[in-house]
Amino acid sequence: MRAALILIGVPVCAAFASSAILLAKERSVRSLLQLLGAGFLVAAVSTHVAEALDLFSGMGWGRPGSIGHYVDLVSTVAGLILLPAGYLSRRLARR
Repeated sequence: MRAALILIGVPVCAAFASSAILLAKERSVRSLLQLLGAGFLVAAVSTHVAEALDLFSGMGWGRPGSIGHYVDLVSTVAGLILLPAGYLSRRLARR
């Protein structure tokens, strides 16, 4: 499980860092969407790290219907929508 977190966490953190650099250079709504999406994915990875390390056990990480479950779900869905939307809109705007 921890190896999977590293395999997913490293690219997500790299996407967040590159999106932050892009926002500093470009300052557009498209790059902001991309950064927000990457930030939501960082939050999703962070919830899994907290679950693996048993941090904030009162949030109920890993239990369906708990607040930790919904933090993970919402952040994952928002990240998977906003990151590609920002990236693709930037690519299409260049054409």
